[in-house]
Amino acid sequence: MTEKKEWDLEPDFDTLMKGEKSHEWISEPRFKKLFNEVEHGLQGVMGKGRYEWVDRRVFDQVFDSSTLLAIHKLMQKGDIETIEYPIARGKEAHVFYATSNQGPVAVKIFHTTNAVFKSLAKYIDGDPRFGGLSRRHRELVNIWVRKEYRNLKRMRKSGLQAPMPIAHFKNVLIMEFIGEEKASPRLRDVSLDDPYDVFIQLLDIIAINWQSCNLVHADFSEYNILLKNNDIWIIDVGQAVTNQHPNAEEFLVRDITRIVEWINRQGFDVKVADCLVRVLDDPVPILSPLPGGD
Repeated sequence: MTEKKEWDLEPDFDTLMKGEKSHEWISEPRFKKLFNEVEHGLQGVMGKGRYEWVDRRVFDQVFDSSTLLAIHKLMQKGDIETIEYPIARGKEAHVFYATSNQGPVAVKIFHTTNAVFKSLAKYIDGDPRFGGLSRRHRELVNIWVRKEYRNLKRMRKSGLQAPMPIAHFKNVLIMEFIGEEKASPRLRDVSLDDPYDVFIQLLDIIAINWQSCNLVHADFSEYNILLKNNDIWIIDVGQAVTNQHPNAEEFLVRDITRIVEWINRQGFDVKVADCLVRVLDDPVPILSPLPGGD
């Protein structure tokens, strides 16, 4: 109940934008200064910075008026200074390299007009943390952001290396940037000297997530695992559900199956059933909590 009250207190920028027509709002005196401030922070994504990647279609797809207003709020707080270039693109969201008063961050902006979110409701329905909330598309996107933020915090509390969540508002999530000058590569994009050792670590992560966090990732694969200095980082945790979810065990088997398929493509012969027993029954290591856990 407390969560919902806090949610309802957030400024309703969507209401402000109901009468918007083709960015006419930008010229209104009450928004002109706001847009100028946002525009300055978006020099990179508008092709005016030092990164020559700009794609106008990306800007039009991602930075609608409501998103720009949300970004402005986060800029006012100092959580974002500039947004520079995309480091990941998907059906549901774009992730950008950005700067803040604390250094580099990753800014994940969820698409507010993408109908794909309707198919993701199954990862919210059944999760006791989000029962009874609106299923309107824009609200579903906002709930999804909150869900990813809370899942990251829960995983870090149990010592799992997931990006530290920093802030969120509406459809924008700010996280720790995983990488050096460039984003760290995904597991699918690297060649490993000892893939089986990595596989064992991945099984441990699934087991800790299930037994200690009471979560299942629900999309665990080589696409959502980053490697940084031989450390494994788990990303894209928005669809993760608690083990009380009615489909939690189905999602767990699917996660295990995917990494078994990955390791078997490396020339091994691992059985899903053996891995499932390990995840469910074997003791898991106790890791120290990481900053930002909850």
